[in-house]
Amino acid sequence: MSDTRFHEMADGRRIAFRLAEGAGPCLVFLPGYMSDMAGGKASALFEQARAEGRAALLLDYSGCGASSGRFAEGTLSRWREEVLALVEHYGNAPILLAGSSMGGWLMLLVGEALGDRLAGLVGIAAAPDFTLWGYSAQQRAALAAGETVLEDNPYGPEPTPTHPGFFADAEGHLRLGQEIAIDCPVRLLHGQCDADVPWEISIELAKNLRSDDVQVTLVKDGDHRLSRACDIALLERIVAALT
Repeated sequence: MSDTRFHEMADGRRIAFRLAEGAGPCLVFLPGYMSDMAGGKASALFEQARAEGRAALLLDYSGCGASSGRFAEGTLSRWREEVLALVEHYGNAPILLAGSSMGGWLMLLVGEALGDRLAGLVGIAAAPDFTLWGYSAQQRAALAAGETVLEDNPYGPEPTPTHPGFFADAEGHLRLGQEIAIDCPVRLLHGQCDADVPWEISIELAKNLRSDDVQVTLVKDGDHRLSRACDIALLERIVAALT
């Protein structure tokens, strides 16, 4: 992408991003696990914002897409640090976070850190705590013992790895089953044919959020990606209503 820029972290990590200047709040899209800012949902929301003169920020976590680093070193804490660094460096507008799958877990962590700057959350098949409910007891034991777990990848030829460093860090960021101290408007979108993240996770997340302004939209025939034209059009309407 010709408008990709790079932000250098203090330790030399180079984080790829795209920034559309415009009115706030600034939409910040957080991709899923092993995903990047070139995905269909991220691109559609970025172009919608740019066409309407609204601010938007896309990024690749370190070890993903065009950013530097090794994916095996990635953690929620590390990626939260990168998102916050970009948000703090490139403006002071209110922030609307949109998180897809694992990005829906990360948006909670970033949102908590943003405090009063947080204007809203949009979760797309949000997957908070997936290291807890998404793995068998045997897999969790292997990760706790320092092993990498490989799983079949329905979206590509290579297996999906979960590294022990990611797992150990994630155990300190579990959010379900307790009050989540976020008070902004929250919109959660989830397909009921999602084979990766049960739609009930969005229901549980809605219950745990402290905010009273929480709405869950279920797409009966929607899958995990929610990338059909009709799904993206629905997502665009949800985001536009919060800006």
